[in-house]
Amino acid sequence: MTDTGTTPNLRELNKRRTREAISHAATRLFIERGFDRTTIAEVAAAAGVAKMTVTNHFPRKEDLFFDLHEEIVDRLPLAVAERAPGESALAALRRDCLAGLERHDPRLGFSGPDFARTIAESPALGARLRELHEQSEAALAEALAEAVHATPDDAQGVDFESRVAAALLAAVDRAVLSEVFRRTLAGEDQAAIATAVHPSAAQAFDRLEGALGSYAVRES
Repeated sequence: MTDTGTTPNLRELNKRRTREAISHAATRLFIERGFDRTTIAEVAAAAGVAKMTVTNHFPRKEDLFFDLHEEIVDRLPLAVAERAPGESALAALRRDCLAGLERHDPRLGFSGPDFARTIAESPALGARLRELHEQSEAALAEALAEAVHATPDDAQGVDFESRVAAALLAAVDRAVLSEVFRRTLAGEDQAAIATAVHPSAAQAFDRLEGALGSYAVRES
């Protein structure tokens, strides 16, 4: 008799393993050969799967490289959604960013020199990373609008003030990632990068305190 209670879990486990195998094979090839010179067919062969299997898991070639793309987009709005009672959106994002620097979070650019170099050498990957940041900013604006119960004025249900606040807050995050990448490409190790960038990131958030320190404070 089939144990139907475990079948979905096994199916999901197999899907996750296949996805990870594809992602690892793709990253290795992209780093060895360059993103633009590597084909989906070559990734499929290296992972031991069909080409269609690759595209089923990763509809966009760029997301074979940015396999954390959903986590990149969701990080900022999630930090706002999970802010503590009495904590502003600014304080929550400041705390999340500085903690990410301390733990060398890959979503802040701590992925090693080979990863950073592959992005720097590929216009397609650079464009995709900018797109992910734009999506994250838009998602942050939606989270802020919901937090302040704003009256929407666009098709996404977001008001002007929330869009401006999201742009300011997301800019710090993008600047941090750019600086981590720059220092990584310059040959600095992760501990030195985190130590160097931490005070600059903290100061950037501090400078926004006057404008956004009391914005989107979660009710106690």
